[in-house]
Amino acid sequence: MGKKNGKHGGEKGTLSRGPVVATMVFSLLLAAAVAGTGILMERWLSDLPDVSNSDDFNYSQKTRVYANDGTTLLAEFFLENREPVTLDQISPYVKTGTVATEDERFYSHFGVDPIGIIRALYNNITGQSFEGGSTLTQQFVRSSYLADEASEISVKRKIREAVLAIELERTYSKEEILLMYLNTVNYGDGCYGIQVAANHYYQKNAADLTLAESASLIGIPQTPTNNNPVANPNNCMSRRNVVLDRMLTHNYITQAEYDAALATPLALNLAPAASKDGIYAYPYFTSYVRQTLLNQYSISQVFETGLTVYTTLDPALQVMAEDAAQAQYRRMADDLEVALTAIDPSTGYIKAMVGGKDYYSDQFNLATQSKRQAGSSFKTFTLAAAIEQGINPKTYIDCSSPATLDGWRVENYGNASYGVRSIESATTVSSNTGFARLVQTVTPDAVAEIAHRMGITSDLEAVNSITLGSQGVCTTEMADAYSTLATGGLQRKAIAITKIVDSKGATIFEHQDSPQRVLSPEVAYATTNVLKTVYTS
Repeated sequence: MGKKNGKHGGEKGTLSRGPVVATMVFSLLLAAAVAGTGILMERWLSDLPDVSNSDDFNYSQKTRVYANDGTTLLAEFFLENREPVTLDQISPYVKTGTVATEDERFYSHFGVDPIGIIRALYNNITGQSFEGGSTLTQQFVRSSYLADEASEISVKRKIREAVLAIELERTYSKEEILLMYLNTVNYGDGCYGIQVAANHYYQKNAADLTLAESASLIGIPQTPTNNNPVANPNNCMSRRNVVLDRMLTHNYITQAEYDAALATPLALNLAPAASKDGIYAYPYFTSYVRQTLLNQYSISQVFETGLTVYTTLDPALQVMAEDAAQAQYRRMADDLEVALTAIDPSTGYIKAMVGGKDYYSDQFNLATQSKRQAGSSFKTFTLAAAIEQGINPKTYIDCSSPATLDGWRVENYGNASYGVRSIESATTVSSNTGFARLVQTVTPDAVAEIAHRMGITSDLEAVNSITLGSQGVCTTEMADAYSTLATGGLQRKAIAITKIVDSKGATIFEHQDSPQRVLSPEVAYATTNVLKTVYTS
């Protein structure tokens, strides 16, 4: 009996341990799974953006560039064409139609809609229709906070999207979230936000859209390419009618309104094609401003953050500069081009710029990028160096032509022989041989050094031919350097931008005048007096 009891007891004990062990193993596995999932979730959610920071919204805003009058718009730089507006600047049809079409329970869910998810799953499984189940809030999160991962189809992305949507609903009102969506959603044809779409497709403000127009635009974001009214008008009309049907179903419009809108043709009124590069006026100068911005700021800052840039360009002087260039073209061979830069010496501001004949046939800017021989205008730096070294402009120099100096053959224009005359007179007649002899006394090193000091930024080789402008410089450098003489020896860098304001109205850059004395007033004055003789003698 004892053994039986022991045996039975042993068997009974063995049988009772099995479920306990299995339960323990399952519990441990479940706990491990939960712990593992928790760790995974923590990793997935660790770098979520702070929804309370509105800077994280993907409001890719235009950077606007103005002339010096603050009103002449030179350019709008952007990656995505956006124009944020307020809710009262949007047609009520757009607001109610968007909710009816994209998220009918928008005002009752908490960012994620379980009922909508279940309905979407059922419709997808039964083949009734294909639906995503995302709320309007989730759609906004995907296109803004999670734009970089929007194309990912993964559990990770959906969880991150849901968590952010819930947090967004805790932070902002429904109306604020709706506005965020309407200001950022893709309406096709490069239009982001309802205001840009209204302007592009109907040449009107978002507030003035009719029911039929509103429904047409509301239908585009589902598939911006397929429902694009320009490329696929039939698809757009079909989707528009779905929007109207949902607005009627949810009592946002009456039967009469529905019938009238349904019978209305698409009737697009497309805006004229905009500049592909965002430049509207004076492209040589404006493209120079764009490059200047990109030298200081990132592509994102320049094209997405909505800067306001004030420049130095004077529209009236620019027109005069372009007229002067055209007059010069009439006297030149067809294969030649004109470059011009006008600078205000008292500020260093570039007031006008001509960089070639036609920017859109050749975007190479002769005024800032072309390194061409300056010719006789470079003799000024030899003259200034000579005066700075104490050589009197009345000093006589041999200007006979031709001349061979250390194996270098030089002759005056037309091989005119001017004999022996003063440096001042040699400047008046622009004697090549006279300045070739003068540079040997002054030294090419001194000429290169004073040219750099006065504003030339290009590399210069210290050789005798430097005095005849044999090396490449651009018109902007030359204008800047000559301005140094006009200011009595004060050098100011050529400036194209005076002020930059960010999208919140804060000034992030403002030019401060800081001239550097590079020549004595006496040298600048004496050099200028000699140069005047070119016109007065």
